[in-house]
Amino acid sequence: MGCRFRRAEQTTSWGLQPRTYNTDAGRRAENTAPGCAPKGRVSRKPAMRVSVLVPAYNEERTVEEILRRVLAQEAVAEVIVVDDASSDGTAAAVERMAAQDPRVRLIRHERNRGKGAAVRTGLAQASGDVVIIQDADLEYNPADYAVLLFPIERGEADFVLGSRYLAGADTRRLFGLGNRLITWWFNLLYGTRLSDVLTCYKAFRRELVNAGELCCEGFDIDVELPAKLLRHGARVAETPISYDARGAAEGKKIRWWVGFRLAWATLRFRFG
Repeated sequence: MGCRFRRAEQTTSWGLQPRTYNTDAGRRAENTAPGCAPKGRVSRKPAMRVSVLVPAYNEERTVEEILRRVLAQEAVAEVIVVDDASSDGTAAAVERMAAQDPRVRLIRHERNRGKGAAVRTGLAQASGDVVIIQDADLEYNPADYAVLLFPIERGEADFVLGSRYLAGADTRRLFGLGNRLITWWFNLLYGTRLSDVLTCYKAFRRELVNAGELCCEGFDIDVELPAKLLRHGARVAETPISYDARGAAEGKKIRWWVGFRLAWATLRFRFG
């Protein structure tokens, strides 16, 4: 049995009616958590060039390992790491990786500006056909790129979200509740039936949105990006992904009060 995708077909200017279907999308790397494990390998060379954007802030402990995992994915043409004025050795770690693989590029902010600003900086430099956003910690597994890209490769979606909930992943109780509330709020305002709008894993056609169209500096980029892609008429799909949650003690930076900003941003971009 292959991997289950949820595709949303646009029926009105905002209303999106999802349907599910099965497909195979290549094999996940060995020894990874089972979010959605499609069978068989994709033997052909990917037709699309993929740019991976990695916003990073004080991720010295994990950034080299996540870059190794990203670079192991065959579709990846470039990896743009935006160091958001880290105070640890994040930039030095990325530079070591860039010396080993020319696909890695480092851009540095002079001051800490937030995840959204880092995404916008990276997007302005991306040259691939498709962009994937990747956190610099180890919560998300790049082995899921194959299933993220599959609906886009088949021409059945322009924008794919990797859903932690479709795979039954543990997102920690407080953050899980907040995620579900914001997703419910987003669905109510935009007429969608998404399960995880705040997921980091968002893959989309580069041509659909430019960095200059985005304005969010912080975590509210996670609602601004889907909101504006939907305004551009993007066909959206979801696919299950694996997820290894971490807490504040392990370096997670989002805090509970960010939920109020996310809720306001969701409303603002719907009517703004």
